[in-house]
Amino acid sequence: MVQSMTGFGSAEQDGCRVEIRSLNQKFLDISIKAPSSVAPLDIPFRNSIRENFSRGKFDVTVTLSGESAAALRINTARVGEMMGTFRQLQEDFSVPGTIDINSLIGLHEMFLETGQQADPEAVTEVFRKAIESLRQMRMREGAALAGALRQLTVSLLGMKERISALSSRVTTAAYEKFNERLCTLLEGREVDSSRILQEAAIMATRIDIAEELTRLDSHIGQFRDTLTQGGTIGRKLDFILQECNREANTIASKSVDYEISSITVDMKTILEQLREQVQNIQ
Repeated sequence: MVQSMTGFGSAEQDGCRVEIRSLNQKFLDISIKAPSSVAPLDIPFRNSIRENFSRGKFDVTVTLSGESAAALRINTARVGEMMGTFRQLQEDFSVPGTIDINSLIGLHEMFLETGQQADPEAVTEVFRKAIESLRQMRMREGAALAGALRQLTVSLLGMKERISALSSRVTTAAYEKFNERLCTLLEGREVDSSRILQEAAIMATRIDIAEELTRLDSHIGQFRDTLTQGGTIGRKLDFILQECNREANTIASKSVDYEISSITVDMKTILEQLREQVQNIQ
C-alpha cells in the first residue's frame, strides 16, 4: 500500500511511553531522545526504524515514570564538604551572613540521580507497538493521498484527451491557411513543388504534438500503475511527473491554438498539485 511520510505513533506500558513522529524528508533521518538507561537500545531502535521505513524524518521520545523513573536523593557527603568549605571561607575572609537551605538549593552537586531500572525487553516491546501504530497511521494517510492522486490523474487524462481532439482540427486549419497563403504568394509564378513540400514538412513538424500526447499518455499510465505497487514509490512518482511536465511544456511551445495553450496551463497546474502531494509519499 501507498505510505505517507507524515504520521504519529505511540504506545505505553508499565511506566514506559514511546512516541514517534515522522515528517517529510528525502532521506532517512532519525533522532532519539531517551533516558540514559535506555541508551543501549539506541542502535536496535534505529535498525528497527530502518527495517520498517525507507524515507522520512523520525523524532523518537522515550519517557519513563513510576517505578521505572529516576529518583533523586541528597548527596549528604558532598553537602557536608561544601558546608565546611563555606564556613572556612567565612572565617578566613570575615564574610558575614548565614548558610541556610536557600544557599544550597541551587547547587546541583547536592543531588544524586539513582539509576533507572528499565527492563530492556519491556521498553523494546513498547517501541515495537509504537512503530506499528506509526506504520498504520502512515498507511491510512497514504491511502488518502493515493485517492487524491488518482482523482488528479483523471483530470489530467481528460485534459490530454481534449488536446488530442483539438490537435487534428488545428493541424487541418494550419494546412488550409498554409495553402491559402501559398496560393496568394505564388499566384502567376512558377512553383518549386519540392521546396513547397519541404516547407510543409517543416511546418507539420513544428505544430504536430501527436508524439508528445502519446508519451504523456504513457507517463500517466505509468503513474497510475506505480500507485498500485506500494512500497517505496515516492521518488519514482516524482520522476514520472517531471517527464509529464516536460511533455506539457513541449505541447505548449508547439501550440498555435489559444484553446490548447489554455488547457496546457491548466495541465501544468494539475501537475504541480500532483508533485506537491507526491512529496508526502514514501
